[in-house]
Amino acid sequence: MAELYQTQRAMRNMRRAALQRGVIGILDIGTSKIACMVLKFDGTGTFRETDGVGPMAGQANFRVIGAASTRSRGVRRGEIDTMAETERAIRTVVAAAQKLAGVRVDHVIACMSGGRPASYGLNGEITLQSGKVTEHDVASVMAACDTPDFGRGREVLHAQPVNFAVDNRSGLGDPRDHAGNRLACDMHVLTIDGDLIGNLVQCIRRCDLELAGIASAGYASARASLVEDEQELGSACIDFGGGGTSVSIFVKKHMIFADHVRIGGNLVTQDLAQGLRVSLPVAERLKTLNGGVEATGRDDREMIEVGGDTGDWEADRRTVSRADVIGVMRPRVEEILENVRQVLDAAGFDHMPSQQIVLTGGGSQIPGLDGLATRILGPNIRCGRPLRIDGLAHQLTDPSFSSAVGLALFAAHPQDEWWDFEMPADAYPARSLKRAYRWFRNNW
Repeated sequence: MAELYQTQRAMRNMRRAALQRGVIGILDIGTSKIACMVLKFDGTGTFRETDGVGPMAGQANFRVIGAASTRSRGVRRGEIDTMAETERAIRTVVAAAQKLAGVRVDHVIACMSGGRPASYGLNGEITLQSGKVTEHDVASVMAACDTPDFGRGREVLHAQPVNFAVDNRSGLGDPRDHAGNRLACDMHVLTIDGDLIGNLVQCIRRCDLELAGIASAGYASARASLVEDEQELGSACIDFGGGGTSVSIFVKKHMIFADHVRIGGNLVTQDLAQGLRVSLPVAERLKTLNGGVEATGRDDREMIEVGGDTGDWEADRRTVSRADVIGVMRPRVEEILENVRQVLDAAGFDHMPSQQIVLTGGGSQIPGLDGLATRILGPNIRCGRPLRIDGLAHQLTDPSFSSAVGLALFAAHPQDEWWDFEMPADAYPARSLKRAYRWFRNNW
């Protein structure tokens, strides 16, 4: 744990240095596409020791000066599968973004969605020696959080304090300088397979880049897609990606739960290719241009030429009805939504003060998805696009770029994490496991 703490601190310091130089790269490594954005900071984003412990600590103003995306290669189910292919794709997209930006990028912040994420809610409590909360006390109470055995090969990706309490006053975002006798902290920890992080670091270094931060794609998507009230009152963000579907739950502007369903849009494409006997590129085109999950009587009569280049005249002139396309897609989309429902039930989402659900990601653009999701997940459904950020081209503002935009917000406005504080040398968290959602029941 101590080694991980130092690694994360080193990446945080690298991010600070890159921001002070004024340029940093954003790398969203997905199964379907890899996106890169170059962010230019105006120099007003100073990092003071007095910046809040809340969700917007260390603010900085930035604009996008270059952006590009390319088809992903070597990534399977949100994890790097073939290192050399992923390296080539990253080099391609970074070079394109650098060319548009007119500057060289040395440091990048990256996100990925795989690694079997697992959420934990930890809590700790200490006695205040001086009768007032100091920076050292905040570090000490986070170090006092009871930590379960995360399992062999697991690494902590996020470790965020989500709530502080001084004596009986709970729900504090920043407890420093509050008077009291006891300080308590609730912390959300997200762990993933350590191999995923190791492969990502190795791949980035092979591209002659330095990794200045890592984030969960589900967390980044929610940062971009949930409006402020949704983050505050409690919402779930469902990011429909190509290799899987990320689920994250926010309340009081903090992520308190995250998980990943290992079924995504690529399986829908494969179903179409097998069910309609067409190539994968044709299946992808059918899904994008003619797909849907709600069939009407008119869809039986809407015929689509699937084409082909087999040399067989009959096969190359074949047509299918839109109803056939929907008939293949709907069962798989229903399966994804049923899996998401199980994840939300396991997280205790029914107990949330608000049950708002926001759909984002490339798969969220399937016509009729919101209606089907309403029947399976609940009535409070909306489709979310990422926030507009300065300089981003219009074509990069659709839901498939939610995690890239969220990663830019994460780079500029990082939420405080465990490694942002100077831990007592003998007190790294290393010892009652609670579900990550339970802490808010007692406090709000």
